[in-house]
Amino acid sequence: MYIHYNNNMSISTIATDNENQIVTDTRKTTQYLMPQRLSSEKENFGAYNIYPTCSLKSGVINHGYNTLAAWIAQHRAVVIDGYVGVFWDNVRGELQQHFEQQGLKVNWIETADYLKKPEQVDELVEPFLGTYESVWGTRCTLTLADFYNIENLKQQVPDQQADVTILLGSGAALAGWNAPLLYIDLPKNELQFRMRAGSITNLGSDKVYEPFYMYKRFYFVDWVLLNQHKKAVLQDVSVMIDGQWPNNINWMTGDTLRAGLHQLSTNPLRVRPWFEPGAWGGQWIKSHINGVNPDAVNYAWSFELIVPENGLVFESDGWLLEVSFDTLMFTHAGELLGKHADVYGDEFPIRFDFLDTIKGGNLSIQCHPSLPYSQEQFGEQITQDETYYILDCEPDAQVYLGFQDDIDPQQFKDVLENSQDENQPIDIEKYVQAHTAKKHDLFLIPNQTIHSAGAGNLVLEISATPYIFTFKMYDWVRLDLEGNPRPINIDHAFKNLDFERKGEKVKQEFISRQTIISQQDSATVVHVPTHEQHFYDVHRLEFDKQIEVCAENSCHVLMVVEGDAVTVTTAAGAQQTYAYAETFVIPAACGSYTLTSTNQKPIKVIKAFLK
Repeated sequence: MYIHYNNNMSISTIATDNENQIVTDTRKTTQYLMPQRLSSEKENFGAYNIYPTCSLKSGVINHGYNTLAAWIAQHRAVVIDGYVGVFWDNVRGELQQHFEQQGLKVNWIETADYLKKPEQVDELVEPFLGTYESVWGTRCTLTLADFYNIENLKQQVPDQQADVTILLGSGAALAGWNAPLLYIDLPKNELQFRMRAGSITNLGSDKVYEPFYMYKRFYFVDWVLLNQHKKAVLQDVSVMIDGQWPNNINWMTGDTLRAGLHQLSTNPLRVRPWFEPGAWGGQWIKSHINGVNPDAVNYAWSFELIVPENGLVFESDGWLLEVSFDTLMFTHAGELLGKHADVYGDEFPIRFDFLDTIKGGNLSIQCHPSLPYSQEQFGEQITQDETYYILDCEPDAQVYLGFQDDIDPQQFKDVLENSQDENQPIDIEKYVQAHTAKKHDLFLIPNQTIHSAGAGNLVLEISATPYIFTFKMYDWVRLDLEGNPRPINIDHAFKNLDFERKGEKVKQEFISRQTIISQQDSATVVHVPTHEQHFYDVHRLEFDKQIEVCAENSCHVLMVVEGDAVTVTTAAGAQQTYAYAETFVIPAACGSYTLTSTNQKPIKVIKAFLK
């Protein structure tokens, strides 16, 4: 999987471009902005929910800059830190308006004034970005403080003549003030929508670059440093603020945040999914998931559980507040991962996402890097091992996987390069095998394996978390949704392809051979084995009424893949209901749990877990 990045609107300029994207002066996307408050009516019980929440007690999520200004006014000095992409000018302007209404004199100090010059920051990050045109970089090894004239920032002190002094901006906590710390978080999807609209820049930059370059710099530099910083200051946060609405906010106290994170760590949970169109995208998501924008040209991806980019949503009295998933990992990795926490640390290792090609097109012919290549070239700890679980498909759907027995690597490379140079189609099945896809099949794609999902599939990717390291070799001679060529990475691919994955071996080793491992009282556990190289395994739980599962101090990731809905009840009595196609996580701390079919009809649930 790789994305080439090229309803409650408070902005006056709203237009729609030729890809049916919602375009404002702040965001460009097909996705609606999450509402600040949900309707009090319980809608679509048992149906896929695009805004899953963790409900907290009444009165703990506050709404609006007026309430935050009143809280700040109780203090002589505060520090407001936060993520890249926050509209800091809006924050200052909205708060200042309310301070003036209260007659308060406020001294503002902004961290942006203490950033090193943009050309100095560019020089710092250059070693981690490769050439401008390259798709990937290497995980940054700097610290956030390296971006600032840090001694000058630390010399700033509150103004004793002001009613309130506010130190504002990313990295504000680096100043070391003994003052309440407020933190503004921003969902990664909204950050990228702002990036595409050109309404934000990378940290320390004064230029708006092409989206693919900005995304690369976000992924390999900004997010790495800001995540390290967020982890370091989380325990000191007095107020957590959701900054995804351009001119408004919701916020909670740090104590409420920490209690909510603890609640999430010991109960079933679900992240907020988000959806993206693509060159090969299909129509299944549009026709099966209520709440997505029906005017989008297609949906290629659903970020079901790609945790570097997903968030967790808290709810109180209908008000919503989202924090990044890594906020939970920074504070409760042990409760989530159990016996595997020492191995993976802050990194949640399993990814679930949808690839929708129903009434769409073929994915590119591609492969992923070996572990040493991923570590040396990109600074990643694990590599992009994948599987394709067929959740739904059309009768003629195929999956491309493995080489034909007579593959000649040099000839194949010559054909690919000629196709790229001359813009000529290839009869790809002369070189790559095509396999008929059926519902509930699992195709195994360890790194270095050539593969693609053909048209007519709704693929559930059950994979390792890395998700952008895809080496495309052939993309069916097509353009992206903006009319531009998609990047082809033949050289990277040929440094990683395993040409021994060919012929009959592919059917024997790379298509999962499913077996029943237990059966009792109309409850069956089917082993859907992964490849020996995969560090995770898959079971399918099939039952009419209910089934009991022991977590064995391990995290489980599940999805209803057939049937209507399932209710999860943990040993401690926590209970949640999840609908067909919803991904949910059972933290290791939950221990044992019971799955119950909500309508007492047959149901199938996929369970992925670490070996």
